[in-house]
Amino acid sequence: MKTRLVQDGIFTLVDDITEAMAAPDHGFYWIDADVEELEILQPLFLLHELAVEDCLTEEEQRPKIELYDSNYFIVMNSIRFDDEEIFLRALNIFLGKHYIITITRQKINELRALKPILWEDEVDAPDRFLYHLMDLVVDNYTNVGDRIEAKIEKLEEDILMHTKKSHLNEIIGLRSEILWLKKVLVPQKEVISTLNKKDLKLINEPLKKYFGDIYENAVKISETFDTFRDLMGNLREAYQSSLANRANEIMRVFTALTTIFMPLTFITGIYGMNFDYIPGLHWAYGGVAAVVFMLFVGMSMLILFRKKDWL
Repeated sequence: MKTRLVQDGIFTLVDDITEAMAAPDHGFYWIDADVEELEILQPLFLLHELAVEDCLTEEEQRPKIELYDSNYFIVMNSIRFDDEEIFLRALNIFLGKHYIITITRQKINELRALKPILWEDEVDAPDRFLYHLMDLVVDNYTNVGDRIEAKIEKLEEDILMHTKKSHLNEIIGLRSEILWLKKVLVPQKEVISTLNKKDLKLINEPLKKYFGDIYENAVKISETFDTFRDLMGNLREAYQSSLANRANEIMRVFTALTTIFMPLTFITGIYGMNFDYIPGLHWAYGGVAAVVFMLFVGMSMLILFRKKDWL
């Protein structure tokens, strides 16, 4: 657990957590802790037992905001896209009047990226800290959306160029991830909307319009994922059409080959009949002439099919 006094974006480490119980003359306290350390934090900052229970549960938490007397409890989902897999990591936040507590189970990239932003913007209030943190979380969804879009484009190109059976598994897997993220985005939008529209004593009034800007970005991302869902349906149709076209192409080649060999079979059938008088039967070059004639017929039919674009 790290306790920092934040004053105009400048961090000062605090060794004694009890110092954070009282409001500083200027700035606020940022306490970054693991779930195991909630046992220490709960009595000090009067954290509600239901909120603590939500933090301790290992089940995936739905984004939400709970308003208590002395603080607000907010659950957001940070997103990561590593090795072609999407991961969601719960970010639990307790917002107080002079402090903000972040509780995580894994490392959250947004918390690392937040420090230079706080310093540059000279942040000195916990609600502004919350704004910048949420802005980074939503921006990461935009970045992941861009990578998903690039993956869809590549998958579409691969399907059109050379369809494989593995493409269907990729389509199904990617569509499932998109639907999963869509379910997360809906409650996440509601959390941001609450911070934007509801009258909250711990959120500065001028800051609400900034949360409104984050909400607009969240709506755009949600609409983008709706588009992705439709694109995945189109990809599946393209995959099935490509397979059907490939099967038709193979059947067309087999049909053309069968048609080409029909007259050759006819010729060999005639010369295979047990008659004494067949033209060229006793000619020394009759066999060669028959083979040359069959080659000529076959090549002529092949050229004709090519000319008519049947092959």
